[in-house]
Amino acid sequence: MGLQIAELVPKRTIKLEDLKGKVLAVDAFNALYQFLSNIRQPDGTPLMDNKKRITSHLSGLFYRTINLMNLGIKPVFVFDGEPPKLKYSTINNRSERKNEANQKYAEAKERGDEKSMFKYARQNLKLTDEMIKESKELVNALGLPVVQAPSEGEAQAALVAKSEAFAVASQDYDALAFGTPKLIQNLTLARRRKLASGAYVNVELEMIELDKVLNALQINQDQLICLGILVGTDFNPGGIKGIGPKKALDLVKKYKQPVWIFDAVEKIMEEAQEEITFDWTEVFEIFKKPNVTKEYKIEFSNVDAEKIKNILCKEHDFSEERVNNALQKLEEGREEREQQDLRKWF
Repeated sequence: MGLQIAELVPKRTIKLEDLKGKVLAVDAFNALYQFLSNIRQPDGTPLMDNKKRITSHLSGLFYRTINLMNLGIKPVFVFDGEPPKLKYSTINNRSERKNEANQKYAEAKERGDEKSMFKYARQNLKLTDEMIKESKELVNALGLPVVQAPSEGEAQAALVAKSEAFAVASQDYDALAFGTPKLIQNLTLARRRKLASGAYVNVELEMIELDKVLNALQINQDQLICLGILVGTDFNPGGIKGIGPKKALDLVKKYKQPVWIFDAVEKIMEEAQEEITFDWTEVFEIFKKPNVTKEYKIEFSNVDAEKIKNILCKEHDFSEERVNNALQKLEEGREEREQQDLRKWF
């Protein structure tokens, strides 16, 4: 879910070519869930190997990452650690929604309704420890860095983006509250998306710059965090009842200081005979002083083709011809970029 501030945030369309040579801190869980959601058969069935193990995440991770690398983009995959205790209610809510989606999928299957099957199958996603482990192995085999966050991946990715990366790549807006200077959305999505009507639309790559967000909204970083808390985060789902993004922005700009903002909100809730069901200071602290580590290394290495083929082809029945072709294009692209760099000197 993340911060519900999409309608307030200014963003601009960019091209993949604009990111050539750039290091990007990719929110790994966010990307893997995208792959699990979108890479499926028409009836919602995910890709699987001969042992019925799901491989949609590996397919997306390999082929989409190869495409980025071919453009000279340098992804760093940042993985989530232990979630904060305040996130448990969100996790439980998601689990309930998955169970409900699973039931609706079964009902749609009985009716032979493929459209509904696809819809509900996408809502019942599970990223297992084994999936995470093999994803890390594949990233390393591609010669790319893996950063393990102690807690929230987006908080760690924001730290990486402040010093060693150009931007965070994620669909959610949380990284802005964690202080990333730039946020890239739609990086790991396919460039075309199929609508329920059957038509296709282009998916544009978008960039959000924190300083432009703050300038456009005329607020500071602490106020942005308060804005997120008012409308809802993963740590206080639903936010404050009756307060949407525009009203939240008005309150933040009017009262300015976090304590004053929530004192005013508390009075509003008392008048409405409603209660605030969370401690805003605890949520604020997660964003203001996130649990991150500086003990990580951003090091790129050579592609290990044999390890990639062991993971994909031998272990999970991927087409060796397709994998070889992708690796060959990656190598050809690397050689071409090196030649271009050399020609710059002459």
